[in-house]
Amino acid sequence: MKVGVVVFPGSNCDRDMYHVLKDVFKTDTKYYWHEKPLPKNIDAIILPGGFSYGDRLRAGAIAANSPVIKDVQKMADKGIPILGVCNGFQILVESGLLPGVLLKNRSLNFMCRWTNLVVENNKTPFSNQFEIGQKIPIPIANGEGRYYADDETLQKLKKYNQIVFRYVESVNGSSNRIAGVCNEDGNVVGMMPHPERAVEYEINPTDNNASTLIFESMLTKMGVYN
Repeated sequence: MKVGVVVFPGSNCDRDMYHVLKDVFKTDTKYYWHEKPLPKNIDAIILPGGFSYGDRLRAGAIAANSPVIKDVQKMADKGIPILGVCNGFQILVESGLLPGVLLKNRSLNFMCRWTNLVVENNKTPFSNQFEIGQKIPIPIANGEGRYYADDETLQKLKKYNQIVFRYVESVNGSSNRIAGVCNEDGNVVGMMPHPERAVEYEINPTDNNASTLIFESMLTKMGVYN
């Protein structure tokens, strides 16, 4: 299975993501610089967290116009699994691949803490190994992580089952406590929390098995896991 981790100027979670995919899950993972084209035989794409372009203008706004995004959009149309985490989520939203917008946290402060998610949709390539209602202990680290969508968009998200993860409690003022959404086809998923920081027991002694299911879902989708 070939997985691409896209790197932008300012990405800082790309190595964490690479380590988890390459060393923990043994996938054929490579970095791809944002100015380079993506190979046609790639099986999944990850947009990692960080501060692309220093979060100038808005978080993810400049990176959303990088050359690689055209390839990401084409692969999204083909149904290839795409996951954006934190800044990657912001880039997917800014590029129009996902609905809504990410705003500054209600506290106006950068948040770095553990929280809990609840699974709302287990039909995506990154959630198919969960049970609906299952809880996931996971860290968040963001300053512009408050997901916002207007009433019309929220109704559409609910209608097409596009809300993938919610926070168990309101941590940053996100609309309907939304922590992650998908596109209508379900193959593009964005989430603010960091699953790559929670899959190893040394840093998640509470329940690292829950977070591993995000990556195991991807591998199951691609036929690596049965």
